[in-house]
Amino acid sequence: MSDDLRILVVGASGLVGTRVLELAVGRPGVRVIALARREFPLPKGGRMELMVADPARWGEAVAELAPDCLVSALGTTWRKAGGDEAAFRAVDQALVLATARAAHAAGVPHMISVGSVGADAHSKTFYLRVKGEIEAELIKLRFRRLDLLRPGLLRGPRGGERRLLERLGILASPLTDLVLTGARSRYRSIDAREVARAILQLAAEKAPGRFIHDNEAIARAARKLAPVE
Repeated sequence: MSDDLRILVVGASGLVGTRVLELAVGRPGVRVIALARREFPLPKGGRMELMVADPARWGEAVAELAPDCLVSALGTTWRKAGGDEAAFRAVDQALVLATARAAHAAGVPHMISVGSVGADAHSKTFYLRVKGEIEAELIKLRFRRLDLLRPGLLRGPRGGERRLLERLGILASPLTDLVLTGARSRYRSIDAREVARAILQLAAEKAPGRFIHDNEAIARAARKLAPVE
């Protein structure tokens, strides 16, 4: 039986998920499985596979695959949800929690969830409130290890999905990042590749517990990831 670390990524075709797949290419001891609703090209040379299933059956797929670590990089945009709160929650909340619950029931010991800086179940901002509610529910599941990532504004190619304000924020980030110091540094922008490096490093961590990672902690984890020889 292989001793490879089996990582299942949901949301693998998105900004962070894509970077995880790319960085896993050539990495020894790691086997990545992407779970998606439709086919998409995988990076060449990688020891990985793609499982396509209707989102309504993702729970079954997670239980069948029973990975060592579940990575949730799921997320949609307000625009793609048509400005509808229920449609936004269906992806950003319901689907994340459905896969998490299926993983926990199948005995998956470790989950990594990509959320957002400022996540707070009591926030007046709808987006941050949903992210906070997700984290609260994931904590209740009591995975042996749970890593909650709270990155700032994610930089990286996302095609045409960016909202206007988000695009402007990325353009301005070299300047705004300079003034975000001290406790406010957690609101700085961060490259999606750095988040992906942190995910691959954290997936191999064995210490049990619940860990919350802001930009600084994400960067520390990313630096620990060994280079591919």
